[in-house]
Amino acid sequence: MERTPLGTTGINVSRYCLGAMMFGAWGNRDHDESIKVIHTALDGGINFIDTADVYSGGESEEIVGKALKGRRDQVVLATKFVAPMSEDSNHRGSSRRWIMREVEDSLRRLDTDYIDLYQAHRPDPTTDIDDTLGALSDLVHQGKVRVIGSSTYPAEQIVEAQWVAERRGRERFRCEQPPYSIFVRGIETSVLPTCQKYGMGVIPWSPLAGGWLTGRYRKDAPAPETGRAKRMPARFDYSLPENQRKLDVVESLVELADEAGMSLTHLAMAFVLEHPAVTSAIIGPRTMEQLTDVLDGADVRLADDVLDKIDALVPPGSNLNIADTGWEPASLRRSQRRRPRRPGA
Repeated sequence: MERTPLGTTGINVSRYCLGAMMFGAWGNRDHDESIKVIHTALDGGINFIDTADVYSGGESEEIVGKALKGRRDQVVLATKFVAPMSEDSNHRGSSRRWIMREVEDSLRRLDTDYIDLYQAHRPDPTTDIDDTLGALSDLVHQGKVRVIGSSTYPAEQIVEAQWVAERRGRERFRCEQPPYSIFVRGIETSVLPTCQKYGMGVIPWSPLAGGWLTGRYRKDAPAPETGRAKRMPARFDYSLPENQRKLDVVESLVELADEAGMSLTHLAMAFVLEHPAVTSAIIGPRTMEQLTDVLDGADVRLADDVLDKIDALVPPGSNLNIADTGWEPASLRRSQRRRPRRPGA
């Protein structure tokens, strides 16, 4: 499989990154089967694996750690922090206190003494970015982390983090992991150009839009009942007009894929990798069948006329459903948009 530089880090990664979210209680509970999927991905040319502390409460990291025994040095290993790991309000976020504790837990679960890429899973409005970068810089200097990155950050916070790193002498975010697919193109407006400006790698998550772009969700069939749909109904409930629009677009994309002589899955994956800012697209198979299907399309490229037809269905820079973008700024919360009322007013 083709490899490409991860931004300007000097690290070369495969064009597909194996996402491990579906290994464990959130997806495939069979550890041995999950490990076989990981090994098949590595044997197929993938050298990049992404997981997170929160995936199945740490179980995903443990499965990845087992799978990499004897193969650790062959893999660029990424994981993430920020999401809640317990009911304790201090067991989450991007504070120095939590980062320093959680990296040790991730290292233990992954059964490794270093993490190649350690990423802030989402922006944390409660923590000064300088505190976050300071803690992460210390981890880099200690040799526990090689490079650091962000995930689902808006362009303005990517810029702020770069400026703070330069002015305070911190390690800087070297890559961004945003949501990107035919359905979710909002990052084309400013996030992708910002990453290009700062020489950052880009590792899109959910290029298949949570399964929507595999043909599993169709107008003439009932909505599949999945754990993901139960956790995130705003993304999958057919009664919502945004998701009705997604169903309409799927039907058009199936026709387009047929005309182009490929599957919808391969069309969707190739679309993401056609953008010049994208380094590696994250695939998230639960089963061996899903993995082999995606791997079979690793060399697919899209002609300009196909890309033009996709643009006509979903305009560049647009999102069909805002719920698919993975993060809502705190500034949009009701409490932040209304002035507090005076007593008796």
